[in-house]
Amino acid sequence: MAERIQAIENQAIVQLTEVKNLLELENFRVHYMGKKGLITELLQHLKDLTPEERPVFGKNLNIAKRRIEDMIAEKKTLFENLETEKKIKTDAIDVTLPGRGYARGKLHPITQVMEEVKEIFLRLGFIVESGPDIETDYYNFEALNIPKHHASRDMWSTLYVGEETLLRTHTSPVQIRVMEKKKPPLAVIAPGRVFRRDADPTHSTVFHQIEGFAVDKNITFANLKGVITAFLHAVFGKEKKVRFRPSYFPFTEPSAEVDVEWGDGWLEILGCGMIDPNVFKAVDYDPEVWSGYAFGMGIERIAMLKFGIKDIRLFFENDMRFLKQF
Repeated sequence: MAERIQAIENQAIVQLTEVKNLLELENFRVHYMGKKGLITELLQHLKDLTPEERPVFGKNLNIAKRRIEDMIAEKKTLFENLETEKKIKTDAIDVTLPGRGYARGKLHPITQVMEEVKEIFLRLGFIVESGPDIETDYYNFEALNIPKHHASRDMWSTLYVGEETLLRTHTSPVQIRVMEKKKPPLAVIAPGRVFRRDADPTHSTVFHQIEGFAVDKNITFANLKGVITAFLHAVFGKEKKVRFRPSYFPFTEPSAEVDVEWGDGWLEILGCGMIDPNVFKAVDYDPEVWSGYAFGMGIERIAMLKFGIKDIRLFFENDMRFLKQF
């Protein structure tokens, strides 16, 4: 049996020199040391030996087993070191290569313009308020002097989500909500998303507006003209002329549309007017005591003029070639 043990050990030494990687080494280990390996099979012969032969056999077998285990461990360490060296070489950073630049995030052009508009009105003494995107018919229309039968409802291309609920068509409902909770004097702007059934190069189903209003004693149209003119000069430059044209809105009387000088002509930029007494009555303000003005503008409209953009769809198509310009 001693010769058999020695023959297996010598065979293992020879075969181990032919092992070239960790996978082959594992197969080698199983062949000799596994549950059905050659060393394990020799243990089954213990029962065939005399009591005197067993200690000698067991000693020799354990010595051979340890030698083979040591050779396997040494070979495994060698292969692992080779793998590590290979990985270091392939994963190493070549400091002579040019660096990889990472693009910096920027604010969306609509956000940029929205923040600029808010900042201008904050400097003019206004505060910022907000309201829900999903509104009731009452706040979106009736409290703003637009009853159910009123023809002006056709102006808004409303998206209804229920019998009395809708996606707000303007940020003007915030005017009602604020005046219900607070007493004059007030100077408020309400930026936010609005929704209408529109989709073409100059209109979008979802866009952004800023509603603004002020309420106090003895407010006149001259106050409105002063604020709007100061705002437009801050946005487009003091050299731009501003004009007010008579118009109609259900919640203001008198009403006006405001144009900015542009090239050889004029561009409409916003609507405004003196708050209608019926709106004051809806919030329990005495129109004999209080007066006020309101205005509303589309942020996309201002951004298109400011940046010279002709198609509103560019703002929400998320084309990085377009957005990187801002």
